[in-house]
Amino acid sequence: MATAIALEDIFWEHETGAYHPETSRRLTAISEKLEKTSYFSNLIRPKVSPASIEQIATIHAKEYVLKFKELVKMGSGHLDPDTPYSEKSFDAASIAAGSGISLVDSIISGESQNGLAIVRPPGHHAEKNHGMGFCMFNNIAIAARYVQSKGFPKVLIVDWDVHHGNGTESAFYEDDTVYFVSLHQYPFYPGSGNVNDKGSGKGLNYNLNVPMQSGTGDDLYLEKFKNQVLKEIDKFVPDFILISAGFDAHANDPLGGLELSTLMYEKMSNLLKQKAKEYCNGRLLSFLEGGYDLKALADSVEAHLSVLVSE
Repeated sequence: MATAIALEDIFWEHETGAYHPETSRRLTAISEKLEKTSYFSNLIRPKVSPASIEQIATIHAKEYVLKFKELVKMGSGHLDPDTPYSEKSFDAASIAAGSGISLVDSIISGESQNGLAIVRPPGHHAEKNHGMGFCMFNNIAIAARYVQSKGFPKVLIVDWDVHHGNGTESAFYEDDTVYFVSLHQYPFYPGSGNVNDKGSGKGLNYNLNVPMQSGTGDDLYLEKFKNQVLKEIDKFVPDFILISAGFDAHANDPLGGLELSTLMYEKMSNLLKQKAKEYCNGRLLSFLEGGYDLKALADSVEAHLSVLVSE
């Protein structure tokens, strides 16, 4: 199956400091793993352009975007205590968001069936007016609005990062055209993601939080995934599926407290790929979010991508 990826050199130039967990070493580990696969040379690599200010502003306040653009000109700093930036961070964040747009175009045109944006900085914590939690621009939310602008009105976002995707939830909390689903450790950073947060206004019941206690492993996680997430997908009938693919719910991850195996990511990928085939003519696009044990991250990304490329 034709699968497209984005993995741009600029992502290595977003510098976070020697001891920060969200480091370019993550992408090096992923690259080295993928280059050894039999399918790597067959992956489609669309030309990626930076997302425009207007495209980013479909989710973020233009004032925030322009302020961040000016901040990096003065050198490195922090958007919040967890979120350092360097001189190249605005460019990297713009191309991370642009990667999603380019991959959406590749999928919609039929050049590829599905795709994976292997990006940094990640995106799902970024809110309308500020970055946080290692994230600058909300890559997946920007892609969702772009998908809709191309004539696919119903977008499903599944976020399986160990941390709740607060920024993505906020972007679509009152929206019945984007169904946001998050499976995450709770209580945990960033503090949001309560099971009772179901959306509001037109968006009521188009926001599903599936909180997991620390220590949850494959069996209970998969049971909740099948009984809650898949059933909601069947009800919603999406036109396009997007995944916030963080791999920090892995048992070996140093930041998270869940106990998932690498195989679990393969299973979830298969289940969502089947739903994409059933409802979306296969249209499925994933975005790298978290994952901080380098071997677990690389192995899990490869497990996910191997499902995307399989027939």
